Amino acid sequence: EAEAEFLGSTCSSPLTHGSAAPGDPFWLQNIQHQGIAAFNGNPGGYPVFRNVKNYGAKGDGNTDDTAAIQAAINAGGRCGQGCDSTTTQPALVYFPPGTYKVSSPLVVLYQTQLIGDAKNLPTLLAAPNFSGIALIDADPYLAGGAQYYVNQNNFFRSVRNFVIDLRQVSGSATGIHWQVSQATSLINIVFQMSTAAGNQHQGIFMENGSGGFLGDLVFNGGNIGATFGNQQFTVRNLTFNNANTAINAIWNWGWTFQRITINNCQVGFDLTQGGTSNTGAQGVGAEAIIDAVVTNTQTFVRWSGASSGHLQGSLVLNNIQLTNVPVAVGVKGGPTVLAGGTTTINSWAQGNVYHGTNGNPTFTQGNIANINRPGVLLDSTGRIVSKSHPQYTGYAPSDFVSVRSQGAKGDGHTDDTQAIKNVFAKYAGCKIIFFDAGTYIVTDTIQIPAGTQIVGEVWSVIMGTGSKFTDYNNPQPVIQVGAPGSSGVVEITDMIFTTRGPAAGAIIVEWNVHDPSGQQAAAGAWDTHLIIGGTAQSGLQVGQCPTSGAGGNNCFADFLGLHLTSGSSAYLEGMWVWLADHDLDSGGSQQISLWSNGGIMSESQGPVWLIGTASEHHINYQYFLKNAANHYIGLAQTETPYFQPNPNPPAPFITNSNFDPSQLGQGDAWAMTVQNSHGILVFGAGFYSFFSAYNTGCQSPQNCQNQIVNVDSSSDIAFYSLTTVDTTWQFSVNAQGVINRSNNPNGFADTITAWTRN
Repeated sequence: EAEAEFLGSTCSSPLTHGSAAPGDPFWLQNIQHQGIAAFNGNPGGYPVFRNVKNYGAKGDGNTDDTAAIQAAINAGGRCGQGCDSTTTQPALVYFPPGTYKVSSPLVVLYQTQLIGDAKNLPTLLAAPNFSGIALIDADPYLAGGAQYYVNQNNFFRSVRNFVIDLRQVSGSATGIHWQVSQATSLINIVFQMSTAAGNQHQGIFMENGSGGFLGDLVFNGGNIGATFGNQQFTVRNLTFNNANTAINAIWNWGWTFQRITINNCQVGFDLTQGGTSNTGAQGVGAEAIIDAVVTNTQTFVRWSGASSGHLQGSLVLNNIQLTNVPVAVGVKGGPTVLAGGTTTINSWAQGNVYHGTNGNPTFTQGNIANINRPGVLLDSTGRIVSKSHPQYTGYAPSDFVSVRSQGAKGDGHTDDTQAIKNVFAKYAGCKIIFFDAGTYIVTDTIQIPAGTQIVGEVWSVIMGTGSKFTDYNNPQPVIQVGAPGSSGVVEITDMIFTTRGPAAGAIIVEWNVHDPSGQQAAAGAWDTHLIIGGTAQSGLQVGQCPTSGAGGNNCFADFLGLHLTSGSSAYLEGMWVWLADHDLDSGGSQQISLWSNGGIMSESQGPVWLIGTASEHHINYQYFLKNAANHYIGLAQTETPYFQPNPNPPAPFITNSNFDPSQLGQGDAWAMTVQNSHGILVFGAGFYSFFSAYNTGCQSPQNCQNQIVNVDSSSDIAFYSLTTVDTTWQFSVNAQGVINRSNNPNGFADTITAWTRN
């Protein structure tokens, strides 16, 4: 019976194309909106979906729509100034086509998506008298420098499908102030800025945080396209035209830029140089750039700032195509480090390079051995595959089916297992499955057949709970994507998968489906997260699971977050697999102690693209590659559990040979451990350890963790731009420390520019 549910949909007409007419609005405007905030104090009266025109916005280009738009954002008494975070007040704020004049910043409150018509992008037009930090502000400043939110905990934001036009402002102006953290995205936005000499326009200003993903952005004109300062971020498919400086990077620990296009600018990347010690000034620690195309630009990469000796900071360039670019890498007011011209930079690096088990660095400022990029990971142009967040612009509301209309409640209390199974059995492959906003309780495995497309609404939640998911000796999937051995299109967007504890035997997502032949990245997920514990009604909050450990067995949150099985392939973009370290709904960001055996485990033979993924606080590992092949990973971000080494891994679980590495961490979880795997490219990683037994005293001697990355001697894997924090041995082979952090200080963190086997 279960297999029949997997294999068959009863509808007779597969959905091969959308039925929307060219002039129809984007489907999101007219689809029935019946989503609920399940754990809001007034779920029946709280509006999840808000159309700004229903709040008085005109969109006529003349009326000042600032107050009306802000009213749409604020409706329902939401989490703003004085509120740390929430999972009970989601809002999707929709903008029909039009031009919306804005005269002061639109404050984007916590757990908000701003989404424009993807078929006909609405314009946010800065009024000539605009005043404020930016048209869109994700973390407003208060008097004295305080802000609405803690920048490292500023989660759950998305802005999509807009033109942001600053050209009527004669002075300085910024499009988006984006000081955010994980589970955030900017997608499909065009920034229109002045091209006049001396203009002070910039598209994005980001000065802090812990991200994150952004992609598919176009910047036209401006003094600075984007100013970036954040611990780590992954950036895909950005285009800059006619700016003075395309990217002004002011600080980071590590960023990965994939598929950047720069045309007719003065400077492509302007990188602020930092100090040589861990206590020195933090500049740009590590920048990894892959598959860039740069044309008619004076300098591609420029380091700015005083320097003694060789340049500080790590830089990796791979497959950079230059046309009429005189300086490839240079120093502001100083020498050319790498000459440009019309040429292709295959693989070039600045920083400490390592090989095999030799722990002695070679400082390199020049060409390095060609970076191995398995062909199955590349598109027809020879670049790493890139696929945008699906938005279904050619589809009409009739092409979707609502799970609530089919009997699921999403109220956080009703068991929706059978209703959801019925929807997949009847409509998978024939309709796009729309999960109206809500929390859907399931007590059995939900099987998503190959051929299914799923869309959530402000991160709709499927929450597994019950006896099926309690035995860690016999772990079971909550969500099973594709039958084992299946192939087909699977697209999942804007969902959260999780558990209600205790759930020691839950594998939250088991991913089996593989791309059909000739359809790269056909099976994937975008802006979809595994948020485990710390949320309303999860049973895994500070009241149940304090840091004292008093919660005991009730605080087993899951067994494994995401399992990519051997027959699968996957394109995962902007996915955060987070075992909560603090409570999002009780105020004060109170820490909690939860138990999860592992974060992301892959046995896939590929192709797998992990673009802007993160995995945090799991007991044995955050990423485990076992007998895997053909993976592109950039940038991977982790934190290990704050309570370790008390208890030591694998406690409080027991070792499971099917899911655990043969070499466990010595007192602390591995950020990444690799076993018998081949064709693995890690292009950017930020692996952090800030605590030892909830104490931050280890940050001063920088020994919160002894080892953090492990590769066995049989694996073919390469790391570029690998940054760690407060870990003695940054890199281990066969669980023996090889590279000591003392050789690689790079501002607050430590960076290995490259490690390869040979």
